[in-house]
Amino acid sequence: MAFPARQAYRIPLSGGGILDLGSRCLVMGILNVTPDSFGEATPELNPDAAVAAAERMAEDGADLVDIGGESTRPGADPVSVEDELARILPVITRVAGLLRIPISVDTYKADVARAAIEAGAAIVNDISGLRYDHRLAGAAADCGAAIVLMHTRGRPKTMYAEAAYHNLIGEIAAELGDSIRSATEAGVPVDRIMVDPGIGFAKQAAHSYGVLARLPELAAALDRPVVVGPSRKSFMREAAGNRSPAERDWATAGAVAAAVLNGAHVVRVHAVAEMVQVVRVAEEIRKNG
Repeated sequence: MAFPARQAYRIPLSGGGILDLGSRCLVMGILNVTPDSFGEATPELNPDAAVAAAERMAEDGADLVDIGGESTRPGADPVSVEDELARILPVITRVAGLLRIPISVDTYKADVARAAIEAGAAIVNDISGLRYDHRLAGAAADCGAAIVLMHTRGRPKTMYAEAAYHNLIGEIAAELGDSIRSATEAGVPVDRIMVDPGIGFAKQAAHSYGVLARLPELAAALDRPVVVGPSRKSFMREAAGNRSPAERDWATAGAVAAAVLNGAHVVRVHAVAEMVQVVRVAEEIRKNG
């Protein structure tokens, strides 16, 4: 069986680093410094615990750590800039001094992104695809950061009402294309841009499965590296049973394997140690396919 090719990219990062993508799928560990994240039974609100969690991720094989201070689960309430910064800056500052892997900041706010990059983050992971704060691209451009542009519609409280598609991949690609244009017009070089189809965001379960099955179409349409984040999300609930998010790692393993086999450049996960094994086995299958 022949698997789809994975295009190689070299993504410049703030601070002069380079993220090499394509030879294998990278693993991005999720570190939510929030009291209400859907994915963890005990969120890491204490800075010491959060830093220790980041260190464990690196030891377990993470290639990147994505640090966020605002939950974007369906129905979540927004967090102020001040509260978000108070949660993440002590963690990013310390983690940047400890780890040799790049740090991503999970935010859609320009002011948060700018402060996080100054503290040591190298990538901005924007769930809104520049739709919530149009200043964000300018902040990333000024700081020389790479950026992940995710597809969604509406806000977390309303996004499922907009989960209607006539041409799933075509519409996602077109809307992400608009986000890419917004970024480049604000000064972000295209070689610093990655895209995320937004599994579970403004998508019903069938849409999320469709995205996973058709990742090569999205990659071909946009010619940018693809980040996929299926970890512990509710779209797997019907297939895997009515389990809590923290009990969905076996289901996540299936989604991660599919993403790797279909050419994802990065997978974003909670259970780093377990998903590193899944990614490595899936890569061997690709290699020998």
